[in-house]
Amino acid sequence: MNAQLTRYDRWMQQTMNRREAAPLYATAGRRRVLVAVHIALTAVFVAAFLASVLDDSVVAVCLLLALLLPWCVATGAINASTRGLLELRRRALDERQRAERSEVLARAHRITTALLFLAAVAVGGYGMAGGALGGTTVFRVLLGVLVVHWLMPMWVAGLRAQDEPDDE
Repeated sequence: MNAQLTRYDRWMQQTMNRREAAPLYATAGRRRVLVAVHIALTAVFVAAFLASVLDDSVVAVCLLLALLLPWCVATGAINASTRGLLELRRRALDERQRAERSEVLARAHRITTALLFLAAVAVGGYGMAGGALGGTTVFRVLLGVLVVHWLMPMWVAGLRAQDEPDDE
């Protein structure tokens, strides 16, 4: 398998297997907290983005800049906890990792589908009750759904990651 790996593949494997951030995700409890923090950071980041775009808020732009580094660190820690399961190319993964990636993607797809269904029901119910949604509301909902769809596989992978075996 390693004969067909490119220099980029080997570099990504090496990067994703670095252990400097291991204390952040060493246990299942820490990984759950890390994913929850990442979800919260993402929610605030999206809200600040929407405020900066739709309301021309300077405070929101400053908040975006302040949140960028912690969000990137949390993203990197989740990716490191999975050893790059979703970031590495398929050819750089072994059979167990490929099966795990398929399971993570399938589970994330099911969760996102359920969230989309609930959003559609809520919007439909609101419309049937006589409410009208404006363009900015639709944009906010669609952006939120897009972000959840994009990040759900990483969140699921972070929650499913196993503890590292103890060194003997």
